[in-house]
Amino acid sequence: MAKPTIGVFFGSRNPEHEISIITAQFILHELRKIGYITVPVYIDKQGRWYADEVLGKLKFFTEGRFEEKLQSIPQCVVDIDASQEKIILKTKKTFSKEMVIDIAFPAFHGQNGEDGTVQGLFELANVPYIGCGVTSSAMAMDKIITKQLYQSAGIPTTPFAVVISTDWNAHKEAVLEKIGKLQWPVFVKPARLGSSIGIAKARTPEELVNAVEVALHYDDRVIVEESIESLMDVTCAVMGNDAPEVSLVQESVFTGEHFSYESKYIDEGGAQLGNAQNNIVIPARLSGERTKELQDYSKQIFKLFGCSGIARVDFLYDTKNDKLYANEINTLPGTLYHHLWKASGIDMAELLKRLLSFAKERHQNKKLLTTVFASDVLRFAGSVKLQMKQ
Repeated sequence: MAKPTIGVFFGSRNPEHEISIITAQFILHELRKIGYITVPVYIDKQGRWYADEVLGKLKFFTEGRFEEKLQSIPQCVVDIDASQEKIILKTKKTFSKEMVIDIAFPAFHGQNGEDGTVQGLFELANVPYIGCGVTSSAMAMDKIITKQLYQSAGIPTTPFAVVISTDWNAHKEAVLEKIGKLQWPVFVKPARLGSSIGIAKARTPEELVNAVEVALHYDDRVIVEESIESLMDVTCAVMGNDAPEVSLVQESVFTGEHFSYESKYIDEGGAQLGNAQNNIVIPARLSGERTKELQDYSKQIFKLFGCSGIARVDFLYDTKNDKLYANEINTLPGTLYHHLWKASGIDMAELLKRLLSFAKERHQNKKLLTTVFASDVLRFAGSVKLQMKQ
């Protein structure tokens, strides 16, 4: 039986665009190593779609100005009518080229991709896809909703306040008064952004105002959280559908005020990419009791959000008071957090095979659901006086 063609989707309109390129190139390379036919599908920063073999080579993006080189590649569109249980891409030119994708592999980070938007397209096309679905992706992308769900489920998380741009502009003093009930210092974050972009630590009201103003440039919803000063940053990867399994726990070591973009992706090759070995401790320096507690919470959170495929759950550990706080859930960990799975005994080839299997399993289970409902409502609609213009 022939292996399915896998489309790896990446890029899109968000500040984490470049990180998505790195993740996608890694996934494409590893899929090809185990014999899969791949189609790289790149969405540029203006939202234009491209699909071409050359986009599956990292050097296309690292050598020269790739935005200029894109001009020689025809744009493509999704043929919605033809895309049923497959995704059909067609180039926008007179003699159109058609590409058929059997399984979608989203490799986005951030808005317009990781947040449930592209997952909605895959659902409409009724095609199997790797990773979390529309609802779990959208909820996990929003740090405010994430914290509210933690609270509702009794999962410990740091105290926080919410800033909405319209409230900030109209009633700044009232918003500052609400935030003032938190313990200083605080962290200010855009609600729906990752990779530590737009995050700042504030120790004074003046620093807070500046940090909120910066965060509001990236999102119209901002979260302000109490800081854990005696902090250990720890994380656990989760994989599966209804019966998820967890990885070992990773400790990320950093020297600044928080785990910055530079520490995650640039310094020594990037801790989030599994390269900066001096910044990674596996397993984390936690007691057996806290390690199990963290792994149990990770499974609980994965199920709470209705996740599937893969995710990563981040925690803050207060070393002084020996307390864990759930922080964020990431529905598409950078480069799939393959280094943590490898340390947990699962190599990249096995990880990819499992993720493809989970995608197919979820797709088959959805086919068992009833999606139509026979009704006579339209037959009677003509006899009802509806308030509408003809």
